[in-house]
Amino acid sequence: MEVRRDSYLNRLLEKRGNGLVKVVIGMRRCGKSYLLFKLFKERLLAEQVAEDHIIETSFDDYENQKFRDPEVFYPYVKERISDKGQYYVLLDEVQLLGEFVPVLNGLARKSNVDVYVTGSNAKFLSSDVVTEFRGRGDVVHMYPLTFAEYMSVYPGDRLDGWRDYVLYGGLPLIFSFPTPEGKSAFLKSLFEETYIADIIGRNNVRNREEFEELLNIVSSSVGSLTNPHKLSKTFQSVKNKTISQTTIKRYLDYLRDSFLVDSAIQYDVKGRKYIDAPLKYYFTDLGLRNARLNFRQVEETHAMENVIFNELKFRGLNVDVGVVPISEKSKDGKSVRKRLEIDFVCNQGSKRYYIQSAFAMYEEAKKQQEQRPLMRTGDAFKKIIISKEVLGTFYNDDGVLVMNLFDFLLNPDSLSF
Repeated sequence: MEVRRDSYLNRLLEKRGNGLVKVVIGMRRCGKSYLLFKLFKERLLAEQVAEDHIIETSFDDYENQKFRDPEVFYPYVKERISDKGQYYVLLDEVQLLGEFVPVLNGLARKSNVDVYVTGSNAKFLSSDVVTEFRGRGDVVHMYPLTFAEYMSVYPGDRLDGWRDYVLYGGLPLIFSFPTPEGKSAFLKSLFEETYIADIIGRNNVRNREEFEELLNIVSSSVGSLTNPHKLSKTFQSVKNKTISQTTIKRYLDYLRDSFLVDSAIQYDVKGRKYIDAPLKYYFTDLGLRNARLNFRQVEETHAMENVIFNELKFRGLNVDVGVVPISEKSKDGKSVRKRLEIDFVCNQGSKRYYIQSAFAMYEEAKKQQEQRPLMRTGDAFKKIIISKEVLGTFYNDDGVLVMNLFDFLLNPDSLSF
């Protein structure tokens, strides 16, 4: 079953021939190799690019291990470039290539060579590497299937699709397993044998047990505000173990570097400043998160918030957690300071959206609870409440856009409603 990843393919086509190294990053098994070696290559061949002018290497293939040595790989590519025609160099898991920065820079300097690479580790784009690229890198961040991509090949209706999506996630290979047992076994095995093994091996994690315990805690608290100090106290009280905040921060960085989790920092809307801690953590793929917890904690409210976060990131928005400080009079007349929370503050250029994730709003009190922080921002940026149980999409009397979850997820222009 083929899922067309047209959004990413179009981004690559737009960047073709711009003189930069096109870098496709994202978690393992999200479809980066398929995008580059199947969809993009097919487009090149359809446009009559000669096959011998497409040079491709997957550095994680056993048969290509010798090419991880730049002294072997670079001469090999130079020999393949035998005329002045346009060549396309496609490289998979390029972080496995030794000294890949000077190699890529060298290839990118050739006027008839267009370079495309994939990488599964955020350290691949560390500040040092970006500096060494000397402005030659052009990044495309790839995610697992969005709900719209998922539904483009799902055989049932959107309610059944949603149920399966929040349970098993959006890794494209999930469609290769027709039964629930097969999907579960695949995700558990993938998490253990690929993601955890890769993180531990690459970062030389000495205490695997405490790393995995932290992973369990983060998996259980998706969308909750936390920080290394709070997590350290949780270890002490629940696990009766002492783990330093420095170690916990390092472990969290490993999870982010592998693209397993992403984070949202707090932003003081009125003070117009960031609050460094605590943060919220979200899983890039819910199926992997659920597999980690043996599918025991699948709360639809938290899952929905996680899906909305991932969708906003896919659409290219910068996503923070909003904090609105207010002062109110208590019953005894004293002034009381409170902090209201907005699930997501999203910025894209000059545009800003304030978004609340509300699974259901059957009661008036719940509607007011969700809307209250939005009405206290003190500005005129668009304010949105996304709810699974609301019928349709409409502006209410207070000018807040109330949007059905599926209207949001299935319409790429839904924020412009």
